[in-house]
Amino acid sequence: MAENDYIEQEEIFSQIMRAGRRTYFFDVRATKAEDFYLTITESKKFTQEDGSFHYKKHKIYLYKEDFQEFSEMLKKATDFIIDKKGEEVISERHQKDFKKPGDDENTEETSSTDSFTDVKFEDI
Repeated sequence: MAENDYIEQEEIFSQIMRAGRRTYFFDVRATKAEDFYLTITESKKFTQEDGSFHYKKHKIYLYKEDFQEFSEMLKKATDFIIDKKGEEVISERHQKDFKKPGDDENTEETSSTDSFTDVKFEDI
């Protein structure tokens, strides 16, 4: 098999879902026997202190014989979450003004300007 044939075979079907710093790839690929299977890849971007970045990837291989059970389990898990917590996103990571239960509402929050110190160029 030529290298180009392999590349075409790898690109049977693909979808991309971006979610913040994460990107999910849903790719249909072919086995050597030319049967199809699904790979789900999570790619997460990490930034280094020097400004450079790298990606960490995690991949799931899902074969046709597991599609039905996987789909049922995913549906049950997502239905459970929606039934118990609703569809509204309430995590601290996604909402800047999120307050955890038990947080003292009378606590004064410091704004980003409260911690700012004026610097005079003569001081440098």
